[in-house]
Amino acid sequence: MLTPELGLIFWTTLAFGVLFFVLTKFAWKPILNSVNARESSIKDALDEAEKARLEMENLQADNERILKEARAERESMLKEAREIKDKMITDARDEAQKEASKMIVQAQAAIESEKKAAMAELKGHVAGLALDIAEKVVRDELTNKDKQMQLVESMLGDAKLN
Repeated sequence: MLTPELGLIFWTTLAFGVLFFVLTKFAWKPILNSVNARESSIKDALDEAEKARLEMENLQADNERILKEARAERESMLKEAREIKDKMITDARDEAQKEASKMIVQAQAAIESEKKAAMAELKGHVAGLALDIAEKVVRDELTNKDKQMQLVESMLGDAKLN
């Protein structure tokens, strides 16, 4: 077996101690600072990512809310437009029915007026014809003396009966 030499152990320990001292004096703090800075920057980046995620969720929620409001407003506008359209159609229909009723009443009045005028004209015409016929009959009757006497006696007989 190998026996360790005391001088080698001493110089190795001394070299390790010096290296350890130099590393702790000059390298250990900057290495720890850079590791801490790296850890801090990673933590900050994770925090920023979480903030961005939360902000994105908020923006998405806002977008969905705005979309819902826009859809509701669109539906409201469409409903109002349908109601206005239906009201306009109903009003136009009612107005047309009123106008049609008015025209029918006017037409009936005109027909009735024309009918009365035609009846009056027909009565006048019939009366004229009746007078012409009566005049011809009476003239014929009055030209003959015997017929005149019969007519007078007939009228006197009718007058007594009443």
